[in-house]
Amino acid sequence: MKKGGGRTSRIRRRKRFGNAESRGVNESYKPEFIELKKWLKDRNFEDTNLIPARFPGTGRGLMSKTSLQEGQLVIALPESCLLTTDTVLRSYLGPYIAKWQPPPSPLLALCTFLVSEKHAGDQSPWKPYLEVLPKTYTCPVCLEPEVVNLLPGPLKSKAREQRTRVWEFFSSSRDFFSSLQPLFPEAVESIFSYSALLWAWCTVNTRAVYMKQRPRQCFSTEPDTCALAPYLDLLNHSPAVQVKAAFNEESRCYEIRTGTSCRKHEEVFICYGPHGSHRLLLEYGFVSPRNPHACVYVPKDILVKYLPSTDKQMNKKISILKDHDFIENLTFGWDGPSWRLLTALKLLCLGAEDFNFGRNTADRRAEDSPGLD
Repeated sequence: MKKGGGRTSRIRRRKRFGNAESRGVNESYKPEFIELKKWLKDRNFEDTNLIPARFPGTGRGLMSKTSLQEGQLVIALPESCLLTTDTVLRSYLGPYIAKWQPPPSPLLALCTFLVSEKHAGDQSPWKPYLEVLPKTYTCPVCLEPEVVNLLPGPLKSKAREQRTRVWEFFSSSRDFFSSLQPLFPEAVESIFSYSALLWAWCTVNTRAVYMKQRPRQCFSTEPDTCALAPYLDLLNHSPAVQVKAAFNEESRCYEIRTGTSCRKHEEVFICYGPHGSHRLLLEYGFVSPRNPHACVYVPKDILVKYLPSTDKQMNKKISILKDHDFIENLTFGWDGPSWRLLTALKLLCLGAEDFNFGRNTADRRAEDSPGLD
């Protein structure tokens, strides 16, 4: 038999090189990553565990240089590398934010800074980071209307709501953008366009880590919890892994510790949360294969389609579900129907006698309960 062609040799090769699906192609030699590593080193960060790579199925990500054990510190990104609202306030935008009324939101501050720095090009100190950010995004808010129309009904509705929110965000920010005109020789309308703000919004929405900031009067009351983390944000999502991620107040670093082991030269993942495919596509622009949290949303028309059309109480039942917010987010997952879906179906399937008895009982309880002065 040819040397190295037996079963034992194949097993050894698999152990040595790992599964082909998890193997990546090293991209640390690319100019954009070389510049990013230099930029990070100047800010006191040098990684020893991870390297940029491209993987089949997930695309660009981070690959382990060594075996990682459960509980091991994977990455510790210094505060000096993080882009937060503190970064924005210390910049040339700070005085304009401080005097603007009503106070802008933390999200608007981050988006404005991203658009402005991207416009600065080679002059931006953040250029090495901006160069590795996606040029476009695949969230539904970025898709053409004819593509959005192909999405499932519940997701399509949420995608349209998202598009409306982003447009309103842009429209309500125009006056603030106009106040920045002294900073630019060009007309601000050409810099802070809808497409530019959409790119910045998607960058924050899809890539930011959670990092709570102290409240400041120069910002609106919206939560200030987003931080952009260069290099760290190359880590992709997997629902199968567990990690601990938080800003360490003692080390002043944003740290990630793995809750699962990872072999050498495999892709290192983090988990964005127990999200279904609809949520992942809506917020991050992708879906995860073999997602244990995947579910099918059951809209109202499907809910009542196969129930008796002779039910004279159907409209009242639907009204009760709407009043108690039980007409949406009804799902069917790997484990069967959700509690919300079962509850809605139980109400809809009640016979006339049981339905009226339940309503009368509820009315009597309401009458007997003491009133509030």
